[in-house]
Amino acid sequence: MRRSKFSESQIVEILQAVESGLPVAEVLRQHGISRATFFTWKRKYGGSTVAELKRRRELETENAQLKRMYAELALENTAIKDVLSRKL
Repeated sequence: MRRSKFSESQIVEILQAVESGLPVAEVLRQHGISRATFFTWKRKYGGSTVAELKRRRELETENAQLKRMYAELALENTAIKDVLSRKL
């Protein structure tokens, strides 16, 4: 998937510019984005602040770490059970 040339904080600033009263068409022209992109961003990031997005990203990273840890522990647990069952 292609990466956006805008960061999440820039996207939030663009959305806040429209919420502050600037016409959508003008904001789109200034930043060189399409209407479809704008409304996709609005659906995804609408009502969010930069701090909320940063916290969400941190939580997603932490969640991924925890999932990896769980997978490793489950694998170790299965291996230990396998070894113990062979000895008995």
